[in-house]
Amino acid sequence: MSDREEHLVGEFPLIPKQERAQLKRDLLLKSGHELFVTNGYEHTTAKEIAAHAGVATGTFYRYFSDKRQLLMSLLENQIEMLMPPEPIWGVSDPESTLASLLESHDKRLKAMGMQRLVPELLAKDSGFAEVLAAGKRKIFTRILSGLKMAYDNDLTWKDLDLNTVTWSMMTLAEHAPEKMKQCGNQTDYHQVAKVICRLIFPPEVIEKLQTDETVTEEEY
Repeated sequence: MSDREEHLVGEFPLIPKQERAQLKRDLLLKSGHELFVTNGYEHTTAKEIAAHAGVATGTFYRYFSDKRQLLMSLLENQIEMLMPPEPIWGVSDPESTLASLLESHDKRLKAMGMQRLVPELLAKDSGFAEVLAAGKRKIFTRILSGLKMAYDNDLTWKDLDLNTVTWSMMTLAEHAPEKMKQCGNQTDYHQVAKVICRLIFPPEVIEKLQTDETVTEEEY
């Protein structure tokens, strides 16, 4: 966990050492997760979390300073999972590879069940927004570096600004799960991957990479 993430969580009132106390803390975390996902952050209180866990409100405050600290405890090891996936360029069949990454990312978000809270937190919690933005900047830099390598190997369009391409790719990847709400049909990640790859590679490069994969598979 980074220093920024440690700052987000803060110092706990008590770190349980006995198994029974740890079980109570874990139960509060589970209850908080369920209520945050169901009701949202603003409409969930520490008292409700404690009641849902079957413990007194005072017990909640033995382990957590407030509901924010509990939520950040849930997120502290999962912030990277909220980030857009980081593709590897120049591989065989980049469309299928990226589609697989996007689908896996979507499954992780759904398993977390916390993605609906992110817009709410970004609007209300500057500390969380700063940590998330810093994480995205790191991914942006890594993706841009990979695109520059692909550019140097004559795989990408030569007349496009790579910073803009990187930004466009991250925006599409990040907001792809929202397509269902806006368009009324399920997100097809193969189509999203196709759009992203068309931003990066000329058609003949995509065809060559896909053909190279076919040849490799036949050889083996």
